[in-house]
Amino acid sequence: MTQDRTIWSVTGKDALGFLQGLVSNDLRVLEGGPGIVWTALLTPQGKYLADFFVVRRAGDELLVDIASLLAADTLRRLTMYRLRADVQIAPSDLAVTRGLGERPAGALPDPRHPALGWRLYSCEPMAVPAVDWDAIRVANLIPESGIELVPDDSYILEAGFERLHGVDFRKGCYVGQEVTARMKHKTELRKGLVRVRIEGTAPVGSDILGTDGKPAGTLFTQSGGFAIAYLRHDRAQGELRASQARLWAD
Repeated sequence: MTQDRTIWSVTGKDALGFLQGLVSNDLRVLEGGPGIVWTALLTPQGKYLADFFVVRRAGDELLVDIASLLAADTLRRLTMYRLRADVQIAPSDLAVTRGLGERPAGALPDPRHPALGWRLYSCEPMAVPAVDWDAIRVANLIPESGIELVPDDSYILEAGFERLHGVDFRKGCYVGQEVTARMKHKTELRKGLVRVRIEGTAPVGSDILGTDGKPAGTLFTQSGGFAIAYLRHDRAQGELRASQARLWAD
């Protein structure tokens, strides 16, 4: 199954170090050969801007696999940070195919969660059985670019990046690192993505109200009687409401 993704080729002697100094995860695992890392680019204030995969297949070329809706703004920001670094970012002719089950030759496991299967980068998309990715995401509480992950609004720790292997607290400095580290070590998260049981449906982005009628959060992807919601933990008690739907923290 293909998605609306943009693939960039990132080359130059500074390519890995350039990205390493910007993103939330440690890319040095790609120094030794093929691999895939899921990571995020943040604002200096620690807010999410974009998430993407950095992929090494063979040789020194890196691929960046990003949701197309985030690609233009992210490329502008990367270009701003590039300065005099020996880094070239160009469109790639490759396409990404996602699938479950046995991995085809050259495919890499999705690093976020085993339930997400594999990703294959090739010149032509591979024909694979249809997959209900929303059902898998809801079942395993996995956020999606532009839905649960909102640029200039989301915080990656509230979105589960630590659980999903999208942040490394030992890698050193990157943009937004200080705020992210402080949220990890010095504060208790009072809000975050949770899975909820749902009766009925409501539009993605619907406000969730607590038992007292006060705002409690936001409803996102729904599937099979469950949904992903962003909730204030102190108000995630009892029966909640989102439009005509009823919710309960799972």
